[in-house]
Amino acid sequence: NPSPSVLIPALRTVGNIVTGDDLQTQCIIDHGALSCLLSLLTHNHKKSIKKEACWTISNITAGNKEQIQVRNHGNMYLVSQGCIKPLCDLLACPDPRIITVCLEGLENILKVGEAEKASGAGEFNYCAQLIEDAEGLEKIENLQSHDNNEIYEKAVKILETYWLEEDEETLPPGDGTQQNFHFGGNDVKVPTGGFNFS
Repeated sequence: NPSPSVLIPALRTVGNIVTGDDLQTQCIIDHGALSCLLSLLTHNHKKSIKKEACWTISNITAGNKEQIQVRNHGNMYLVSQGCIKPLCDLLACPDPRIITVCLEGLENILKVGEAEKASGAGEFNYCAQLIEDAEGLEKIENLQSHDNNEIYEKAVKILETYWLEEDEETLPPGDGTQQNFHFGGNDVKVPTGGFNFS
């Protein structure tokens, strides 16, 4: 039903269910709720509906170590269904609550990509690459200057965790000591007491 008076309470109900245990979350996933949530994000709905859909998706992507199997399945499904682009697009909205929830969802998806990388499934975090491709990295970088401190801190944490290491790898090799530049020959003698230019 497209009516906000039906959608919002339904979304809150589903969102509350997925905050439960892994069986409850799996039941929601198995019954196709993820495709409905993604549809709400990608179609022209009111901001309040998109906010509730983001909150529910964020709850699905969250989880502790015992729940990671179920959550990974949900996150991979979300990624395969194209959730990254709408979540990245919502990072530019004016509502700090929506931005925070989107950042949480993207961070949880990045964690799964990192786990895949660590398990030997790839050489890089493919979720980070998908976020970059969706212009999400640029939006997250822009959030470092956001007025809301929670958004600022979350953006910095995501960037430092998932992109800083990549940037460090592109630095030229060296031992970190300061390099000196030498101009001309090495035969210049410095007079005792230094040069006097007066």
